[in-house]
Amino acid sequence: MPLSRQQRFPRSSRSVAAARAFALAILEEWGYRDRHDDIRLCVSELATNALLHGVPRGREFCVTLTGDSGLVRIEVRDSGDGRPQVTRARALDCGGRGLHLVTALADDFGVIRHSPGKTVWAVFQAHTASTVIPGVAAVGSERTRAADRVL
Repeated sequence: MPLSRQQRFPRSSRSVAAARAFALAILEEWGYRDRHDDIRLCVSELATNALLHGVPRGREFCVTLTGDSGLVRIEVRDSGDGRPQVTRARALDCGGRGLHLVTALADDFGVIRHSPGKTVWAVFQAHTASTVIPGVAAVGSERTRAADRVL
């Protein structure tokens, strides 16, 4: 049976760090031992995007983590109208790289439209201590993704 936890965060710059801490605490509570850095970075990027482009004043965004066997899914839902798109930023641009990072790090990524708002999600292969065999690399540690092949 999948595990699932969610938490709402206010429209505040402090919420990005709080969302990262929430994700790490849940991963540790559930016993996931790998992909912490990838997941935290993606939570950070998605939460930042929600704050910059999706959360109207006086509203919140919600971060949900779901763990099921060897997969962790993160979702960030907001009530804004923005249309998340992966773009290629120019060298001197100060932004525009967040979703590119998410697609490069996650094993899958997508957007679900709601009325109002949207959920941006990412999935990671990640393993708990009980699924890792001593002396053998975790399955997700040497995966090949389309983003790795496109340079």
